Amino acid sequence: MTTTQKPQSMLREASHQIIAGGSALVEICLMHPLDVVKTFQIQRGNSDPTSYKSLGDCFRTIFRNEIFGFYKGILPPIVAETPKRAVKFFTFEQYKKLLNLTPLSSGMALSVAGLGAGLTEAVVVNPFEVVKVSLQANRDAFKEQPSSFAQARRIIKSDGFGLRGLNKGLTSTLGRHGVFNMIYFGFYFNVKDAIPANPNPTLEFLRKFTIGLVSGTISSCVNIPFDVAKSRIQGPQPVPGEIKYRTCFQTMALVYREEYLALYKGLVPKIMRLGPGAVMLLVYEYVSGWLQRNW
Repeated sequence: MTTTQKPQSMLREASHQIIAGGSALVEICLMHPLDVVKTFQIQRGNSDPTSYKSLGDCFRTIFRNEIFGFYKGILPPIVAETPKRAVKFFTFEQYKKLLNLTPLSSGMALSVAGLGAGLTEAVVVNPFEVVKVSLQANRDAFKEQPSSFAQARRIIKSDGFGLRGLNKGLTSTLGRHGVFNMIYFGFYFNVKDAIPANPNPTLEFLRKFTIGLVSGTISSCVNIPFDVAKSRIQGPQPVPGEIKYRTCFQTMALVYREEYLALYKGLVPKIMRLGPGAVMLLVYEYVSGWLQRNW
């Protein structure tokens, strides 16, 4: 009796995470332009005459030349985001249950569970990131660009599925997602438990939203060097035919030595993107809670 009940319970729990993760679609459509602008971090200084001079110049140029350019590379995140969120939340809950059996404090267990969820999520999402970044870095007009599937086929045909092809930059993606989720989940749940809940539903929503926004901002400030390294490795290399950015930490060291502050390129649009992103855990909590009560 117990053996048949457990898989059903696990299946139901997984279904809850997939449904809650489906809310990602609206956030992607609203915030993808900021993700395109964030790919500004691929550039090396202003030596390239076609390079964007600043974040504002990047916005203005894309808006003036082709407004649909803000939606370059949108299909991979749309396809990836629901399974990615499902994996993130489902594995977070499973890691949390396992870590509750260890001597770790509850606060530390939440951070370690977040780290595990982020690393698992990174493995799922990295191939989509490779395709997305290669499309966003392409300066051709939106209509002239290859489709996401054609781009994926081209990458597989030329470089395969491995660390030179569809899984290029995997270490940087592991660092980006692992560090972000470790801080994000650890900070969010620990601070939320420390600050008493408010009986007023509006004030309670604002309490959780503020904690989510602060935790996301801190996480972004810490993990942005991994994000820059990922973009440099997955984007076009400065000299065609020559691989300059090879590995995560080699790229970070190189960018630090040559450009220094470029390790924080794209931080502003990344933090701006967190407005709806701060609702991510709230949506998860409310939708998951409703599903547990009613299904």
